[in-house]
Amino acid sequence: MIYLDYSATTPVSYDVLDTITKVTKEYIGNANSIHSLGVKSKNLLDSATEQIAHIFNVSPGELIYTSGATESNNMALIGAALANRKKGNHIIVSKLEHPSIYHICDYLQSLGFEISYVKNDREGLIDFDDLKRLVKENTILVSICAVNSEVGVRQPLKMIRQIIKKENFGTIFHSDMTQAIGKIPVNLHDVDLASMSGHKIYGPKGIGLLYKNSNVNLVPIIHGSTKENNLRPGTPPLPLIASFSKAIRLANNDLEKREHFINLLNEKIVKHMQKYPHILINKTKYSIPHILNISLMDVMSETFIHAMEKKEVYLSTNTACASGELSTSVMAIYNDLARAKHTIRISLSHLSTTDEINKFLTYFDEEYAKLANLK
Repeated sequence: MIYLDYSATTPVSYDVLDTITKVTKEYIGNANSIHSLGVKSKNLLDSATEQIAHIFNVSPGELIYTSGATESNNMALIGAALANRKKGNHIIVSKLEHPSIYHICDYLQSLGFEISYVKNDREGLIDFDDLKRLVKENTILVSICAVNSEVGVRQPLKMIRQIIKKENFGTIFHSDMTQAIGKIPVNLHDVDLASMSGHKIYGPKGIGLLYKNSNVNLVPIIHGSTKENNLRPGTPPLPLIASFSKAIRLANNDLEKREHFINLLNEKIVKHMQKYPHILINKTKYSIPHILNISLMDVMSETFIHAMEKKEVYLSTNTACASGELSTSVMAIYNDLARAKHTIRISLSHLSTTDEINKFLTYFDEEYAKLANLK
């Protein structure tokens, strides 16, 4: 098997899996209970949270566990919008976001909020002049992802924050950092709210995180009886939280070394693809090497994905949540409908090997030749 869909989900690492098993067996108490088993679980919960807070240089009280990035995005955008409704109703997002952001914006628009979409340049970077123009007195929230999930464009969050705060200091800045964590260094102090997910960094599915600066107020979108956490009440999923904490720690090891290796694999694939006149490379100078997007202009993307699957090579058309649909990110950057309809996303990892890439390219040539000739 050659797995090249790491941006959709990653395998759980053995170290993380050991933590899930150990905590499940040894910590049976509810962390909300006041008896000794509950206190034991609460101590582990606090320890895991403190470890994450230390890694990101934030306060433990600023971390809220969720089921994943989609819930974090909902909690951030809906919670911030409702909490600040009296201040304004204007929200700004980019055209390079995860599909969940757009669905949330559609919902907020139905509640009377005004949504603006900031432009980007040909390299995929946010158009700073357009952002400056869009931020108004009634702008309560801006959401721009740290790394785009389809083309891998990395945004300069610190600079974006400076522009937003200069125009309206009270505007909240949220970033979906799901594709950035474990790939590049991040600074949570560049934003007011940040979303992330465990299954993108070799952790378990079903656990995520929302970073919320202590100065930001959110209206809860989930209601329950837990007193300590009014934003995400309920029984803390301790095995998931402890293993997520370990996954974050492991994912931040050797970032530079891993990125260098992944970049070599990325360049090898790009060089190989450039020999084909009907394959376009959807990559800008701001794309991180972990995500490589190409357009097969003379072959249907889904047909090619399934052809490669028969070789046990696993790719995707774009994000897993929008599989088979037009790539909005490629459209936003290149303004080419045909190009956006024929995308293939190859996502790499430090677990990828040179041998795997060599085999992938051999299989790629075989299947592409068949399908292109059929056309």
